[in-house]
Amino acid sequence: MALHELTERERLVLEAVIQMYVETAEPAGSRALSRRSGLGVSPATIRNTMSDLEEKGFLFHPHTSAGRVPTDKAYRVYVDALMAPASVSDADYRRLAEEISAGSATVEAILRRAAQSLGVLTQELGLALGPQADRTVLQRVDLVRLASDRMLVVLTLKGGAVRTIFVEARGEVADRAVAEVARLLNERLAGLTLPEIRASLVDRLRDAAADRSAAAAELLNIFVEERDSLFDGSVGVDTAVVLGQASVLAEQPEFANGAHLRRLLELTEARQPLGDLLANRAEAAGSVSPGVTITIGNEHADPRLDRFTLVTGEYRAGPCTGLIGVIGPTRMPYEKVVAMVSHASRLLTELLD
Repeated sequence: MALHELTERERLVLEAVIQMYVETAEPAGSRALSRRSGLGVSPATIRNTMSDLEEKGFLFHPHTSAGRVPTDKAYRVYVDALMAPASVSDADYRRLAEEISAGSATVEAILRRAAQSLGVLTQELGLALGPQADRTVLQRVDLVRLASDRMLVVLTLKGGAVRTIFVEARGEVADRAVAEVARLLNERLAGLTLPEIRASLVDRLRDAAADRSAAAAELLNIFVEERDSLFDGSVGVDTAVVLGQASVLAEQPEFANGAHLRRLLELTEARQPLGDLLANRAEAAGSVSPGVTITIGNEHADPRLDRFTLVTGEYRAGPCTGLIGVIGPTRMPYEKVVAMVSHASRLLTELLD
C-alpha cells in the first residue's frame, strides 16, 4: 500500500480531490477545493500539496486543465485506507431485497434480477457469476450405465452438491469395466478440487490403462479427453455470466463520446473472457472487506479494462460460491458501491445457501 508515502495533509487533500472528482466529474482545482472541502488552508497551500501528490503519482493533469484528476494509485489508497463506511438508505436496501426475491426462483432468474437491480441502484453495469463448484472437493464418482454404450457420470461434491454428466462410449462397455473404472477414479480423484482434477488427471491416470481390459482402458481415455467438461466447476446456471443493462452507464461523462462504452460492451459480449476474469477473482488482490474485492484500472490483467473498476462480492449456494457486483469507470462512488455489493451478496446467500 502507498499510504506510507503520504503526509497527513496530503492524505486530506487527496481524499478531498477524489470526493470532488467523483461528485462533479471535473478536474479538481485548488480554489474550488478550498471552498468546498473545509480543509482550513489557503488555495496556494492546496495547490502546492496537489503538486507534491502529482509528483508521487497520485494525481495528474488532464490535457491543459488547471485541475487534477486521481490516478489508479490514488483510488487504490482511497479504497484501502481512506474511505469511510457508506450510509446507504434503508429504501435502497429494501428495494434491492424486494427486487431480488420477487419472481421466478430459478438461480439464473435470481442472479439476473440481482445484477439488474444492483446496476440501477449504483448506476454501474451490474453483473453476476453463477455458482461455481471449483473450490469444493470431490467426494465420490459413480458411473450409472444407461445402455451398453451410454452412462451417467455422477459427481458428489463436499457439502452435498451433485453433478450428473451424460457420457457416450465408442462401443459396448461391460458392467465389470464400469465398476473397475469407477473404483479407480475414486481411488485417484476423491479429495481433490475440480481444478486440481482437470490439471492433473492425465498424470494421475497415465499408468491406469496398462493392466485393464480394452473396454476399461477406452472408458478411462474418455475421462482424459473430456476432463475439462466432465470436471467443469460451473453448476446450476445455463449462462455462467449474467449482466444487467449497460444503458445505465450512458449518462456518465466517461461515456459521452461512446468509445469507452463500446469498449466495455465488446468485452461483455465475449462472455468467456469475462467469465474467466470473474472466476479468478478469489485470488485477486484488492479485498477491502470480507467477501468484497475491488480491482482498479491497470490492476486488471486484461488491458481492455484499464479504464474501469470491478467491484464484486461473494455469495454462497450450498457448497458452491458465485459473485455479484458491478463494473464501471474508475470514477465511481466507492463507498456506496461497496456497501450495495456487500448487501447484495448477503441477500443472495440468504436465498441460495
